[in-house]
Amino acid sequence: MAVVAGLRAFGAKRPSWLRGNPWAPLSAGFCSPGSAGPARSESEPRLTSMRQQDGIRNIVLSNPKKRNALSLAVLKSLRSDILHKAESEDLKVIIISAEGPVFSSGHDLKELTDAQGRDYHTEVFQTCSEVRVYTQGLLTREVMMLLRNHPVPIIAMVNGLATAAGCQLVASCDIAVASDKSSFATPGVNVGLFCSTPAVALGRAVPRKVALEMLFTGEPISAQEALRHGLISKVVPEEQLEEETMRIAKKIASLSRSVVALGKATFYKQLPQDLRTAYFLASQAMVDNLALQDGQEGIEAFIQKRKPIWSH
Repeated sequence: MAVVAGLRAFGAKRPSWLRGNPWAPLSAGFCSPGSAGPARSESEPRLTSMRQQDGIRNIVLSNPKKRNALSLAVLKSLRSDILHKAESEDLKVIIISAEGPVFSSGHDLKELTDAQGRDYHTEVFQTCSEVRVYTQGLLTREVMMLLRNHPVPIIAMVNGLATAAGCQLVASCDIAVASDKSSFATPGVNVGLFCSTPAVALGRAVPRKVALEMLFTGEPISAQEALRHGLISKVVPEEQLEEETMRIAKKIASLSRSVVALGKATFYKQLPQDLRTAYFLASQAMVDNLALQDGQEGIEAFIQKRKPIWSH
């Protein structure tokens, strides 16, 4: 299997869901359905792989030989895996991780030369970051916006270096758990390409002066610094990374999907508002939450001193 071969080549530990756990793959490939791209032969590595069990979907960036760069093809494959049956009640949480010593090196600079041209460059950044409205009125949220607007919590499991758009990916996830060997950087300024799109997510995750130092110098920060500044949620030893990430994911997966989805949407909706508006939106959400079947089930279970039985 290409995933296992890539891990062996880079001396990385395989996640347990790739060790003797033959989950049937749900989706993998070069591009999302309907997008143009060369067909992948069996000898070529998968750019992302996806497995799901017990409500937890694991998406793995599977191109370590290219430092898991977020090429246009990888972005489309990642988007496809995130969107796959997104509304299914069986899906409770998504984990995004990577093979090899680099979580993601960001955009593939070979795709950003004059040879590709402005239209191609525009497609790369639109696919990564922007929200586009097509002429027929269909709204498509691209990868970074999709993480924010997805109904289930999304966890980044980081073991290694995350730079530029790779750092943006971490900052865009709801939760990020990192090993103590991880580091984070926005080094585009060093090659003449300021990390303006990564700065959007970074600047909303860490204090302004921390973000600007990272952006102006391109110098990396350690996992402990990233934790201190709020870029990630938790730092653990490398050997405990998967265990801790799965502990969090399993806890979320044990809860009501509808309640968590409403809570996530409300949190991000109220965040940029003034205090009065934020409380108004949150109060409405509490009322809506009480109207949910699982909202009433949870309260009844608490009163009756029993474990709640969620509808999904």
